Amino acid sequence: MRIPSRAVKALAVAALPLALAACSSSSSPTAAEAAAKTKDPNAGLLTGTQLKKALAPASYFASGFTADPSLTRDTGDTFRAPATKSATEPKCADFGATGWIDLSGIEGVSFAQTTYIDKNTSAELDQEIDVYRGTTSSGVMTALAKVAAACPSYMDSDTHTRVKITGAKTAGLGDDAYTITVTDDAWESGTTLIATRVGTAVVSVLSTDGKDDGAASAKKLTEHILTSLKGRTAPDNAG
Repeated sequence: MRIPSRAVKALAVAALPLALAACSSSSSPTAAEAAAKTKDPNAGLLTGTQLKKALAPASYFASGFTADPSLTRDTGDTFRAPATKSATEPKCADFGATGWIDLSGIEGVSFAQTTYIDKNTSAELDQEIDVYRGTTSSGVMTALAKVAAACPSYMDSDTHTRVKITGAKTAGLGDDAYTITVTDDAWESGTTLIATRVGTAVVSVLSTDGKDDGAASAKKLTEHILTSLKGRTAPDNAG
């Protein structure tokens, strides 16, 4: 058997680190490959432009209702960073305002909203869809129920009378729904709010239309939006 010379052994030993280095270099991912493996947190979520198309169109509303341009907006084709407000005492009066969904303290990555007002009766119908990452939409529903429980009433600054707020879970709408009724004996009509979760989205409506505190029209509008969203929203994987 031939025995390698010392020179050959030295060359072999010197070549070993180079071979190992070559193997290590080829197995390391490039910056582009690493970026490709990073999951987009907004993947599969609807943009504001897409949500706008799911809202009830002008033709849905009865004669007399017209859109309020100042309350018609959306996030367009881009997503915004999600945000959660620090816990503070809720402004209970906001249950009678446009954008009452913000009382949850959780801001989504996209939204679209419009408001329609009857010029003859001043009845109002608001509609909004907000989209959240992951299971956050379920957290929004839980937060709304807690805020409603913490706000049994508030003082109306115009009439100086006590406004009552009641809330309850609602069956038969989306994956999860919660209805809030806002009433005051000094008002001609109360207000019905419905928040409905469907996957990663939360549909919120406000209605003062009708002698039933807006209950029937709020439900009808909610059902219309849910039909438009059917099969389009990503599941929130909350269970």
